[in-house]
Amino acid sequence: MFSVGGGARNMAAVVLRSCRKGLSHILKNGGVATILPKTLGGVRQKSYVQYVTRPELPKLAYRRVNGKSPGVVFLPGYGSNMNGLKAEALEEFCRSLGHSYLRFDYTGHGLSEGVFTDGTIGTWKKDVLFVLDELAEGPQIMVGSSMGSWLMLLAAIARPEKTAALVGISTAADHVVTAFKSMSLELRKEIEEKGVLTMPSKHREEGAYTFTVDFLKEAENHCVLQSPIPITCPVRLIHGLKDDDAPWHISMQVAERVLSPDVDIILRRHGQHRMAEKDDIKLMVYTIDDLIDKLTTLV
Repeated sequence: MFSVGGGARNMAAVVLRSCRKGLSHILKNGGVATILPKTLGGVRQKSYVQYVTRPELPKLAYRRVNGKSPGVVFLPGYGSNMNGLKAEALEEFCRSLGHSYLRFDYTGHGLSEGVFTDGTIGTWKKDVLFVLDELAEGPQIMVGSSMGSWLMLLAAIARPEKTAALVGISTAADHVVTAFKSMSLELRKEIEEKGVLTMPSKHREEGAYTFTVDFLKEAENHCVLQSPIPITCPVRLIHGLKDDDAPWHISMQVAERVLSPDVDIILRRHGQHRMAEKDDIKLMVYTIDDLIDKLTTLV
């Protein structure tokens, strides 16, 4: 466990105190100890799928729980959707605390309209901004998984007034662009001729992520790691050291570049990219619970 701008030992103590405080609060309110097993066991979700129409753009599917502020918005990863374990566990947690919660599918993902292969980082950034502007009331704690963390950062820069705090899980900011640029000139030319970049992944049914060269070129316009990131809200970054899809050092780079004085990094020794084991999800929930407590105390 590390803290940007602080000693590792001190930060470890702070994070542990936060987790214990969050755990006490959750147990008192009937949270993770009872919610998580039910969620992982497949209990039917209480929210229902809704669709929001946008002028000349595909409809977006979403699920929402009304409640107190700050609300929580979940941003899934590339090719994923709003029905994953982390997204569902967060809904049950937010419901237990009475806080609002929103999860949705990007254009071309899950139940939303649109063609997945036509999507870009810019396309999905617009989706996130639309959801923040039209569906989310007041400042939100954005929780981004993998590519969702990249979109989370872009949204926080564009909508600081709608951003209460950020939680990045297996953050993949700039990753596909960085991976491409780190390749040899010869290999890059070969990829450009083929028109497709393939990145192996054991977490994909196809065995790899596939990106077109056009996708890569468009994504380059949204990179955030080349300069200071103008985000000043609390930021929490959780990453697994066993992440083979988006290396943990990406979270370190994000932490170094955000302007916020309140940045914590939590590294999971055995954590993999999906961070969907029970203990991983508990840590995510503890982290968000602590942020809610911090933000509501400041009000």
